Amino acid sequence: MADSFILPMDTMDDSLELIGGKGRSLAKMSNAGFDVPSGFHLTADAYRAFIAENNLQDQIVALAKPALDNGWATFEPASAAIQKLITACEISESVANQLRETYASLGGDPAVAVRSSANAEDLPGLSFAGQQETYLNVKGEDALLEAVRNCWASLWTAQAISYRHENEIEQASVAMAVVVQIMVPADVAGILFTANPATGERTEMIINASFGLGEAVVGGQVTPDTFIVDRESKSVKETTIGPKEQMIISDGEQGTKLADVEVADRDQSSLSDALLNDLVELALEVENNYDGLPQDIEWAIVDGKISLLQSRPITNLPPQPLEVEWTPEEGVPALVRRQIVENIPDPTCELFDELYIRYALRWDRTKDA
Repeated sequence: MADSFILPMDTMDDSLELIGGKGRSLAKMSNAGFDVPSGFHLTADAYRAFIAENNLQDQIVALAKPALDNGWATFEPASAAIQKLITACEISESVANQLRETYASLGGDPAVAVRSSANAEDLPGLSFAGQQETYLNVKGEDALLEAVRNCWASLWTAQAISYRHENEIEQASVAMAVVVQIMVPADVAGILFTANPATGERTEMIINASFGLGEAVVGGQVTPDTFIVDRESKSVKETTIGPKEQMIISDGEQGTKLADVEVADRDQSSLSDALLNDLVELALEVENNYDGLPQDIEWAIVDGKISLLQSRPITNLPPQPLEVEWTPEEGVPALVRRQIVENIPDPTCELFDELYIRYALRWDRTKDA
């Protein structure tokens, strides 16, 4: 096909400029043999052609600047204006026909996920997580074309423009590929971090899981179950069962909706011990596929089968905590702070300091013995 804008899911042409960060990661996992939902990539060249055909580039660059709102910089007006420009234009018949033909090749009118994949996302220092749109349970050619155009427009959300501005990414340089995949009607879904993103501890893995589609966990719409796993033994060190009052599910023919979780299921673990172990084993393999770089992995489970929806480097991961063992010398007086800061957080007067704090902090190890 001349001037094709379509690539298979397992394409070896994994250029960031061609299929974006998410697409590149999915292609890499697919080629490595991991279970990635089938589908295809609409390359960023389709977006570039759309922008060029409609003479939008100069207008977009001119608009992508902050405005002042009560003394604060905001990109909301810029975002609204740019997205209005994009959604007012039609996708060319050349691109639309390629999308229709490739979608039809998936068989029937399958429900698909239409996912943004920009050329400046999912990088080691820049994730853009949640700043561009994904459309779930999309059925039919017309709905697919609309979702693709909306994905392109989501390159210009206020959050995305602001994030690029803060990180000195040229607005004129960005482009959006789109990933189209067969929808995974997840029973359970969530996120797995192969290192602890809060502490930087590389010996721990963190799993967040909840019922239904993973958007509820990724978008913070539910308090998920949290499991802290020891990497070496692969055993669960700590479990926190979240309330999980709601879940996101497919809404009939199009889109998704919030639904209540059965009351009896809310305080039950969303993952069995066997599935937890399978997730940990799989995550270690995925991390190894990325040369040992700690990963933020999105996953979904249907009928006990795990599918991988995304893997990207954990951004802003703290350094590994230092292991420090301090043994005071015998017979030497020492000062110990025992919850003073926690119990008395506010400033104290000199008299209180002299009468209480100084004496409370003194500890003579020779007397303690």
